[in-house]
Amino acid sequence: MWSRLAISSLALAALTSCGETEPREPAPFEPVYEGVETALLDGDLVNFFVAMRGARGSSDVEDYAECAAAQYALIRGYGFARHLRTNVAQEGGLWRGDAVYTISAALPRGLKTIDAEVVALACAENGIPMV
Repeated sequence: MWSRLAISSLALAALTSCGETEPREPAPFEPVYEGVETALLDGDLVNFFVAMRGARGSSDVEDYAECAAAQYALIRGYGFARHLRTNVAQEGGLWRGDAVYTISAALPRGLKTIDAEVVALACAENGIPMV
């Protein structure tokens, strides 16, 4: 006679095997960049507002803002930028970033500095639009 434990184990094994499928490949990354707005806050302090759909996470939005900052610095005749902060929010599939950077002609102090030319080239290679 079958014990309840044996029957439960067989039932669980049967249910578990039904749910096994081939591993899925990750969905392709197909971002839609909705645009960049800039606001000069004070002299060399610039606020970047970016929006996109299809982001895999906040780092994609942060990359978009960094690309905008790099191109903005180059347009203004500067070679560098320093990241101060980025806030990211997502609602209904739309990701928004609110980033603040300083721009400068010389390499600024700090840990989160970017060489605008190098970053702009990387953005172009990765298909991330800029200002």
